[in-house]
Amino acid sequence: MTSAMREMPELHVGDHVKFEVRTGHYVGELMELNGPRALVKVLAVLKHPEQGDLHNPYDPDVAMFHERRALAYTEKTNVLLRDIQPYAGTIPEYRESLKAAAAELAEALDRLHRWTAKGLDIMKQLQKDYE
Repeated sequence: MTSAMREMPELHVGDHVKFEVRTGHYVGELMELNGPRALVKVLAVLKHPEQGDLHNPYDPDVAMFHERRALAYTEKTNVLLRDIQPYAGTIPEYRESLKAAAAELAEALDRLHRWTAKGLDIMKQLQKDYE
């Protein structure tokens, strides 16, 4: 079965769901079903949204380097049904989940920064060898 043919999970108003909005992943409560979309209330942050221009990833020299804040506690947002899954786990406390998600993204960016710096140092040495 292709991903286009897979069935959408059955969702009901009041269900706890996991959903994605602009690279952030959240847990929330399904408030309304509106055709291909649903209104969802944010309860926790699972993954902090990425920073920068999503159309030009890892490019710091774009015209506008976007800052993306996580959705706020109890903020309501419209989400495509394809981006929603049932959530059966324990819902973490919002503030703690936000701090953990932000720390995880900062750690990943720091690791990428260190990898880039090390790769650049090695490439500079190789360029000298190639002269």
